[in-house]
Amino acid sequence: MVTASAPISPDVLTALRISFCAPILEAYGQTEGTGGEFCTDMDDGSMGHVGGPTCCNEFKLIDVPEMKYTSKDLDEDGNLAPRGEICVRGNNVIPGYYKNEEKTKESIDEDGWLHSGDIGVIIPPRNCLRIVDRRKNIFKLSQGEYIAPDKLEQAFKLARTVADIFVYGDSLKSCLVAIVQGDKKEFMQIAAEKGLTGEYEDLITTSEGKKVFLDDLNLAATNGKLKGFERIKDVYVELETFESLSLLTTTSKVKRVEAKEHFMGKIDEMYAKFN
Repeated sequence: MVTASAPISPDVLTALRISFCAPILEAYGQTEGTGGEFCTDMDDGSMGHVGGPTCCNEFKLIDVPEMKYTSKDLDEDGNLAPRGEICVRGNNVIPGYYKNEEKTKESIDEDGWLHSGDIGVIIPPRNCLRIVDRRKNIFKLSQGEYIAPDKLEQAFKLARTVADIFVYGDSLKSCLVAIVQGDKKEFMQIAAEKGLTGEYEDLITTSEGKKVFLDDLNLAATNGKLKGFERIKDVYVELETFESLSLLTTTSKVKRVEAKEHFMGKIDEMYAKFN
């Protein structure tokens, strides 16, 4: 049996292998690569990777310096573990998009390499491939839904209590969480209407205070006609501005890689509630 389309957690994969008493392989690919580009080996019982390339294509990883992914990266044990954007080339790759030369040039370079937009790492010593990130600001949740965080952040910034927001999703999770820089004045006004008392710094750490933000974000999601999987399930409210933390670009957009690194501890705490 084969699982593909979206990542599968090791716990679920283990349960399926036991339940069906059959090898379950994990595959990865793109429509432009005719679906299957990588697949795990039937005799490989390890998990958390997509194996090696299928016999119809070759692959390479190219450096993405702006995201700090390079061919010289090391793992936690000091072993060489190259990281970069996954590119494939072979007879399985489409020659181009029908009557769309501009789109073709964006995805397939002059040497025939199809650029996936996904970031992979070659895991030593097996040399299998693991998907770790997305170069473009689009990612999948565990059920296969595509998320465009830039679009969601624009919708959520219309919430009264939100001054700025960083939306995050883990490809092994089924929901989104967010880091919010709150609008203190608007929050305190809504909190007072709900009968909440206390200082802003204290209220935002309480369940009641978080509910004020979540209710406001849900209202913004409804007004923005967002889908259910595009709504925020939990928030962490940051007292400092994203600008003071050097997490904004010159055009005031969130630096996603830096924001992820800075808030990873809080993100893990939020996701731990849904395990």
